[in-house]
This record gives sequence, structure tokens and C-alpha cells, in this order.
Amino acid sequence: MSTKIYTYKKTIELESGRKLQGLSLAYTTLGKLNAKKNNVIWVTHALTANANPEEWWNGLIGKGKFYNPEEYFIVCANVLGSCYGTTGPLSNNPDTGNPYYHNFPDLTIRDIVNGIDLLRIHLGIDKINTLLGGSLGGQQAVEWAIQQPNLIDNLFLIATNAQHSPWGKAFNESQRLAIKSDRTWFSYADDAGLKGLKAARSIALLSYRNYDTYLSTQQDDNSKTDEYKAASYQNYQGEKLVERFNAFSYWHLSKAMDSHNVGRGRKSIKEALSLVKAKTLVVAISSDILFPVCESEVLVEGIPNSALSILHSLYGHDGFLIETEQLKNEFEIFYKKNKTVKTKVKHLKIAI
Repeated sequence: MSTKIYTYKKTIELESGRKLQGLSLAYTTLGKLNAKKNNVIWVTHALTANANPEEWWNGLIGKGKFYNPEEYFIVCANVLGSCYGTTGPLSNNPDTGNPYYHNFPDLTIRDIVNGIDLLRIHLGIDKINTLLGGSLGGQQAVEWAIQQPNLIDNLFLIATNAQHSPWGKAFNESQRLAIKSDRTWFSYADDAGLKGLKAARSIALLSYRNYDTYLSTQQDDNSKTDEYKAASYQNYQGEKLVERFNAFSYWHLSKAMDSHNVGRGRKSIKEALSLVKAKTLVVAISSDILFPVCESEVLVEGIPNSALSILHSLYGHDGFLIETEQLKNEFEIFYKKNKTVKTKVKHLKIAI
């Protein structure tokens, strides 16, 4: 599947008041839009993912999978501020002819949603059968459903929230402090802050997993006095991200996540959530310490015609990417109950 680029040439005003002189948006599509234009599955991605959900959510999306391109038209756009083809800090600033780097404007979740909505208009999509996303992707999804309540039929919000918590902001700030402690961060270069980014990813991973995850997967035998599995794992995960991402995008997208608050300018979170018209499934993960179950309960309490499902996983927040069998089961139950689409997937038992 090849990534396409949509170019929007008009000026875009961001929530901060700053402006972008146009926008390039990387996106992928799978399958074809049917004659009734009612088979659109739109996926919104998490912090460091890209526009190819077949790659990072392959348990759900792809040929022969739950969301099969032979049946659906599947769309996913890389978010504004990322480094996978969409306008971001490494893009050229038309005012200077040089990359933005530190001068890239701060973004909010609403800015990101406004960007993907421009792509929707370009693609001629007037109705989304199902909008789904986890984590930062879920933040985009709920914001979009509030902004355009008549656009979306079904909404799946997975391991996400209505407002980013002080706990989540503290984790993100700790990661930015790690990036800032890297002396190269203050240079204007593509590879600025990479050592700091490695440390930031190690911090983030602690919030994505939990005590039991490490106890189960990183336990050492009794003979070790150094070079522990957990230490090696943290280094490995940090290096993996450094190889595929950059510190500037990480900085800006973590700040965008912090900005998430559906109640801002809308009287209250409860009133904002009440605007959602889509039939909604909220999925929480019992072991998620970054987006705990109580945050999903706020979504369900506020969104009319919504239901809560709690998945059981060893993997904490990362369970939204790993527990695809459980997700498929919950999605199928939801579709059958609401009689919104027909699926060819047989009922799956949840393994707890």
C-alpha cells in the first residue's frame, strides 16, 4: 500500500492564532468507496504511528481481517506535526526556506482534527460508517465526533479520554525534560535531541505498560547482578524509536496530547460530550495506568447512546494495539446489537 499526499494550499489558522501557509497531509486508503458511500472506516492513529494501519494494527485491518478492504473503504491520515509525510517541524517554512525545527507552531488536538477533515472533504466523503482510534487517536476521534456530530454513524473510542489528565501531562513533561537535557536539542538539525528522545521513550514505556507486565516479561534469574532484562528492554525500545522518529515531532505531538480537553470553550466536558450523535463504544483496558478505566467512564457518562467495554490485558495501555482478538469480539457484538453493518467474522470468545 502506497502513501499518498494531499496538498492544501490555503492558509490555515491554528487554535493558538498562528498560521500555516498550506498543508501537506500523508494518507493511505484501502479498498473502494461503494456506490452508496456508506462503507467508510476511518482510523485515527496514536502518538508515533503512521498512516498505514495495516502495519501497526494488522490484527484488525487488512485483507481477510475484521476490516477487510474487499468490503470497506479504509482511510487513515498521518497527523499534523508528525514526521511521516505530513507537514511537521522538519518541513520547510515557506517564510524562510529552511525547516521549521524549533519554530514550528504549537498544535492542539483540534488543529489535528481540522487537518484530517480537509482530507475528508478532498476525498468526497460525506458519511463515516465507523471512526475508531486509540490513545491520541481516540482523542482525535471524540473531538471530531463533537465538531461534526452528523458525520459519523459509529464511534469506537479505545483507551482514551475526554481531557488529558494531570498524570498524563506529568509523564509527557518528564519526557520533554529528557529531550531538553540533550545538549543537541538546541541545534537546528534533523537529528537534534535524539539521545533525549531515547530517554523520553523509556519514560513513556513505563506508562504504556505496568508492574505486572515487567514482572511477567522482564524477570531475571537469581544469578544476575547487572545487565538486567528490564534495562536492556528500555534501551532497545528507546533505540527503536530513535531510528524511525524525531524529537521535534515527539515534542509537539506530546504537547498536542496535553491540550486535549473537549470542554474548552464549550461550557463543560459533559455538555461537549452530549453533542455526540454517533452510536458509541468506549473500550477501556483494566490494567491501563495512563488512561485508566475511570476516564472511559467519563466518556460513557457524557455521550448519549454509548456503552463501555473493559478488556483484560497484561500489557496495560499498549493492550489497545495488542489485544485485537478481544477488540474484534467487542466490535462485532456492538455491530450486531446496533444492526449497523454486516460482518463476516464469527463470534470470538474473550480469553481473560
